[in-house]
Amino acid sequence: MINFVEELRWRGMLHDIMPDTEQKLNEGMCAGYIGFDPTADSLHVGHLTQIMTLIHFQRAGHKPVALVGGATGMVGDPSGKSDERNLQTEEMVAHNLDGMKKQLAKFLKFEDEGNGAVMVNNADWFKNFNFLDFIREVGKHITVNYMMAKDSVKKRLEGDNGMSFTEFSYQLVQGYDFYYLWKHHQCVLQMGGSDQWGNIVTGTELIRRKDQGTAYALTTQLIKKADGTKFGKTESGAIWLDPAKTSPYKYYQFWLNASDSDVKAWIRIFTLKSKAEIEALEKQHDEAPHLRILQKALAEDITVRTHSAEALETAIKTSEFLFGNGSLEFLKGLPTAEVLDIFEGIPQFVIAKADLANGIDTPSLLAEKTTVFPSKGEVKKTVQGGGLSINKNKVTDLNVAFSAADLINDEFLVVQKGKKNYFLIIAK
Repeated sequence: MINFVEELRWRGMLHDIMPDTEQKLNEGMCAGYIGFDPTADSLHVGHLTQIMTLIHFQRAGHKPVALVGGATGMVGDPSGKSDERNLQTEEMVAHNLDGMKKQLAKFLKFEDEGNGAVMVNNADWFKNFNFLDFIREVGKHITVNYMMAKDSVKKRLEGDNGMSFTEFSYQLVQGYDFYYLWKHHQCVLQMGGSDQWGNIVTGTELIRRKDQGTAYALTTQLIKKADGTKFGKTESGAIWLDPAKTSPYKYYQFWLNASDSDVKAWIRIFTLKSKAEIEALEKQHDEAPHLRILQKALAEDITVRTHSAEALETAIKTSEFLFGNGSLEFLKGLPTAEVLDIFEGIPQFVIAKADLANGIDTPSLLAEKTTVFPSKGEVKKTVQGGGLSINKNKVTDLNVAFSAADLINDEFLVVQKGKKNYFLIIAK
């Protein structure tokens, strides 16, 4: 049996752990949970540390419980936040829960007997819990002094905007989640990011004060990038696990672009590779850093587990095509949205498909119908220098005419000027 805590420790994931937690887990199968906030209909790479924690927990023979906060998502957690969250409607939360369920099912085994994962929604036990009952059943067990001592509360009270009663009471709501799961699902452990320690410990305290029970707490390191920028965010926004929000190609590129200083930590956290495998890859990487061996191993592993082997293949072929000498074949049959996603940020021109009916010569196509080149003279100069390709075929004759038959997927022409400058012509 894998020692779960030791696994997190060597991977550099462990942050805080309550005394006796490791001993309790080594006694046999335990149920433990992590909460996910349904603020969007997809999880993003910022959630992956917690997903990986649950995967390791299940692989160590324990029972993972994923709690989706249908109730708490309508309030908002103040931890690590400087402003009040926007409250969501019940319909928004329900829609988001559905998307998250499908994604978690790709990472965790829900159907296994014994330690199969379970998903619960705290709206199920909060929807009929009225306010007076809550303050009698929960509020009387936790003092205001105890709540005020929490870092997440202190920081907000010291700030300019203060803190609403809604957010102040959040730790009681999360504490009750732990109590409920301890009581009804035999959950003895709550896990989360290090910013959740205060809320998690409130739960263990409620279990102790209300029912004289024992529960445990464990938190993981928050992922920080070596350059100080926020992990999981790019110039174009969050990196989502939903391929409709972040294409597998972009997802693959996000991991492939990890810096050398980040990738050694990330390959431990975000893959299931063993210590020996990782150390062997590190040795190869250090011998030839320019080959980016660690980055490729990380990007390939996580793209397959988040999407599929087919999605990885398309991502690699896209990269080879854009940055090397890969062929255009893989584009054939891809949905239009995916093709446009691949060429996001690359200059695009729209022409009428009718213009191609009788064929159109290269200079007219690239300097009149579009402005890939400022003039026909520039087209001629580039062709003579051997620097122009259309659909990956080098153009050597200015009189070559392009027609609808040359369109990829009956829609696109891919123009390449030099090695790295791409342009997309869309025929409509």
